[in-house]
Amino acid sequence: MEKNLAVWDRVIRVIIGLIFIYLAFTKGGLWWILGIIGLVLIGTAITGFCLLYKLVGFRTG
Repeated sequence: MEKNLAVWDRVIRVIIGLIFIYLAFTKGGLWWILGIIGLVLIGTAITGFCLLYKLVGFRTG
C-alpha cells in the first residue's frame, strides 16, 4: 500500500483526532461519533494512507 499523506498532514490528523477523542469522553451523548472519527483520523495518520484521498486522486505526500 502506497502512502499518500505527507508528514504535516499526518501530524494534523493526530492532533485533531486526539481532540475529537477527548471531546467524546468528556461530553458524552452523541459526541461518541467524534470519537470514532478521531480514531479513523489517527489510524490514517499511523498508516500514512487515506482511502478517500485515493478515491478522488488526491495526495499530499
